[in-house]
Amino acid sequence: MNSKPVRVVILGAAGRDFHNFNVVFRDDPVFEVVAFTATQIPGIGNRSYPPALAGSRYPRGIPVVAEAELDALLRDTRPSQVVFAYSDVTHATVMHLASRVLAAGADFVLLGPERTMLHAKVPVIAISAVRTGCGKSQVARYVSRLARGRGLRTAVIRHPMPYGDLVSERVQQFAVMEDLVREHCTIEEREEYEPHIAAGNIVYAGVDYAAILERAAAESDLIVWDGGNNDFPFVRPDLHIVLADALRPGHERKYHPGEAVLRMADIIVIAKSDAAVPEQVERAMASARELNPRAAILRGASPVTLDQPDAVRGRRVLVIEDGPTITHGGMPHGAAFAAALHAGATVIVDPRPYADPGIAAVFSDYPHIGPVLPAMGYSPEQVASLRATINAAEADVVVAGTPIDLGGLLGTSKPVVRARYEFAELDTPGLRARLDAFFDGMQRAEK
Repeated sequence: MNSKPVRVVILGAAGRDFHNFNVVFRDDPVFEVVAFTATQIPGIGNRSYPPALAGSRYPRGIPVVAEAELDALLRDTRPSQVVFAYSDVTHATVMHLASRVLAAGADFVLLGPERTMLHAKVPVIAISAVRTGCGKSQVARYVSRLARGRGLRTAVIRHPMPYGDLVSERVQQFAVMEDLVREHCTIEEREEYEPHIAAGNIVYAGVDYAAILERAAAESDLIVWDGGNNDFPFVRPDLHIVLADALRPGHERKYHPGEAVLRMADIIVIAKSDAAVPEQVERAMASARELNPRAAILRGASPVTLDQPDAVRGRRVLVIEDGPTITHGGMPHGAAFAAALHAGATVIVDPRPYADPGIAAVFSDYPHIGPVLPAMGYSPEQVASLRATINAAEADVVVAGTPIDLGGLLGTSKPVVRARYEFAELDTPGLRARLDAFFDGMQRAEK
C-alpha cells in the first residue's frame, strides 16, 4: 500500500521559495507542497504558483498566502514539514518561526546549498553578501567589466524578483532598456537590471532557474551570479565572492543565511571600507577571519559622486535611497544621504510629514528609517504614492541614491540629482589580481 505524500509548506518571499520547490519538490512524489507563504515584499501574497510552473502534480497550482496567516495555515493544512526559504532575517527571527512550526507539530527544515544549487556548463563567479545593501551589484558590474575586457562573453544571472505574472516571467532576458518596459518592471527590478544594461551586460532572471541557466550558459563563456539579499547562490560557483559591510560590523554573525554565506566564501570583501572608521573595518575583518580563516580578505570602497554637486549646495534636499537597503536591509540611510551632506545641503528634508498614505505605511512598518525616502515601487499605486510624496515635500532639489534614472521614470516636479557609486579597490594586490588569475585559468583550460 502506498503511503501518503509528506505535506509541505514553504515560507518565502517570491524567490528562494519557488526555486527550492522547482529543484527539490516539484517532481518528487514523496512530497506534496500544500502552500507557500509570502513576506517582505508587498503585494505578493494572495495569489498562486500557477499550474504551468508547478507541473502536472499540481493541476490547480499552489496557493500563496501571507506569512501573517501562518498559524491558521498550519492548523488548516497540518503539514509534516515547513521549509524556511527566504533571506536577510536575524537568527532570532528564524528560530521564532521555528518555534511556531514546532508547536504545531511539524518539522522545521532548512535546505542547503548542496541540495539546491544548479550546475552550469560554463564557469561561474558568484557575488553574495552578509546583508542587503552591501554593494553586490557594484562588484558584479566590476567583475563583468573585467571579464568582457578579456574577451569573455559574460551573462549576469540575477537573483529572482518575480513580482508580476509568474508564467510570463518564467525566463526573462534584459539586454536593452526597452526590455524593462516590455516586462513591466517595478522600481525594485529596475534598480537591479538597469545599471547592468547601462554597463553593457545582458541580465537573465525569472522563476525557473534551470531553464534560465540553460539559456544563459548557451549564450556565454562566463556566468556572473548577482545575488539578492544575503542568500547563497542558486548556481554552484567556481569562485565565490562575499561582501561584508564595514558600516555594519557584527552583522555577519546575526543574520540568516548571511553567516552561512560568509563561511562559504572564497574571497571576502569588506565593502565601504572608505566610509567606515578604521575600528569598524578591523572589527569586520577580524570577524571574517574567525568565521572563515581559509578565505582571502580584502577591503573595497564605494566612492559616491553627484552628477551636479553645485545644485545641492545651500539647498533644502530631499534624499531618496534604494528601497530594499533601507527597509528590510535595516539601514537608516545610505550613500545619497552622506553625499548630500558632503555637497553642502543646508537642510535634509524629512519626508514623513509629506508622505502619501502608501509611503506612510512603509515608514510605519520600518520605524528605523532615518530622514530619507525609500524608493518604493512594487506596484503602480506605490509608484504614484512615491511621486506624490516627492512633489509634496518642501524641498528645492532631490538627491537620488537609487541606481536608476528615477527623475526620468517618475517625472517629478523637482530637479533630481543622481548619486552614483561603483566598486573601487583599496588593496594591492586586490580583487582584480585574483580575478585575473581566475580568468587566466579559464583561458588555459580552453586551449
